[in-house]
Amino acid sequence: MTDEVIQLTRKDFVSDQAVRWCPGCGDYAILAQMQKVLPDLGIPKENIVFISGIGCSSRFPYYMNTYGIHSIHGRAPTLATGLKLANPELSVWIITGDGDGLSIGGNHLVHALRRNVDINIILFNNRIYGLTKGQYSPTSLQGHRTKSSPMGSVERPLNPLSVAIGCEATFVARTVDTNVKHLAEMLKRAAEHKGTSFVEVYQNCVIFNNGAFSYATDSQTKAENILELEHGKPMIFGKNRDKGIRLNELDPEIVSLDIVAQEDLLVHREDASEPSLAYLLSRMRQPDFPEPIGVFRSIEKPAYERGVIDQVEQAIQTKGKGDLRNLYETADTWEVSSEFDDEYLGVLFHGEQTSEPEFGHSLLTDTLADLKPKKPLTANVDISLAEAAGKLQELNVGFMALVDDDGKLAGVFTEGDIFTKVACIVEDLGKEKVKDFMTSQVTTVTADDTIAHALHLMSIYQFRHLPIIDDDGKPEGVISFRSVVHYIKENFITPGSNGQQ
Repeated sequence: MTDEVIQLTRKDFVSDQAVRWCPGCGDYAILAQMQKVLPDLGIPKENIVFISGIGCSSRFPYYMNTYGIHSIHGRAPTLATGLKLANPELSVWIITGDGDGLSIGGNHLVHALRRNVDINIILFNNRIYGLTKGQYSPTSLQGHRTKSSPMGSVERPLNPLSVAIGCEATFVARTVDTNVKHLAEMLKRAAEHKGTSFVEVYQNCVIFNNGAFSYATDSQTKAENILELEHGKPMIFGKNRDKGIRLNELDPEIVSLDIVAQEDLLVHREDASEPSLAYLLSRMRQPDFPEPIGVFRSIEKPAYERGVIDQVEQAIQTKGKGDLRNLYETADTWEVSSEFDDEYLGVLFHGEQTSEPEFGHSLLTDTLADLKPKKPLTANVDISLAEAAGKLQELNVGFMALVDDDGKLAGVFTEGDIFTKVACIVEDLGKEKVKDFMTSQVTTVTADDTIAHALHLMSIYQFRHLPIIDDDGKPEGVISFRSVVHYIKENFITPGSNGQQ
């Protein structure tokens, strides 16, 4: 029985989502070539996953009709590593940008590269933060003026390929968004590589850094400024193919082929185990040298997930299948002896019976009725803001229960509402109704609820007060954090103990 050949087309990978990038953005070209390359890989759509972080490029998973994860800033490599370990059969792609991948995500990117996880990392490099509107990024050139560097960036830029090669990544390549044929070839080569593949794409941001790579895209100049790497061939460039790269001791230099023979030129070896040549090429930058594109390095080394899986299988063979309960209960366990209990005799949060009978209270069992709550300041929802604020000020309280004509709780008005909805916003408090500024979605409790339950709600929602209502929904009391503190002091603190329980 032969394996069934999967017949897919580009349309199979186009999602139903409207693509939301600026007109003319280089991301469109990368998306189109990815959708064009994937059908040729023979991988089922359900076995392909795109994971991104934050940024313009990170919208990519929405536009691919595959599985995808739009994760958090810089953390795509961590999710991709875990996913590949959980299901090694997946084809996992990381889509990131120079800001997402090299700033907050730099640490995660470095470790994915050095581990050689079998994932594909495509870094869109436009030398700017696009989504957050034009701040300089880790790859912005020194002196570049942006909204966050109006006098010019004083930082030296990171070189993504140098970082990758420094981590001894097993596949490193560079391409350009407008060179679609070359771009497609690099994506295909990356997908076929076993181990971490890292592809930097020079990508134009038409809004915030337009023309950053014009030297590499302009048809009149790119032949003089770009060196297209070919494995096993001498490094030749130029519109007339009349220039080359030669090593002068340890330094590269540009030579004319009218003077120097091709045999004396530097020959590209992408499969060299020693990464020095690839690193040297990554350092060749404009305006001193033509910038190389193509595969800088492609070598075979064991993939990370295979090593982890082999260790798991070996452990199972030697120790048997693991048992989580046994793991929890094996070694490094201890028992807390009763001598520590004295510190907590006063307040019981876990329902234990105290050894001291005179302490009969527990916040888990004592109810709000035990607090003897005060009646809340109450008013009709139709009073003015001026009246409501005046009452709060007059009585020096921070909470008012607002009721409808039937006396049922309709909302609350607090000092927090004054600070966030009224102060510096409303000019005439007498003309506005409090019902338009109150908190209408109210968390309530009843007198039968436990004090612990009320404290839990106050902690979760960060309330200082909670209204207590009766069976008809009418306010009959209010609990404050201060009232709970007083209750604990009166019932749980031993007299003469200097505040100790």
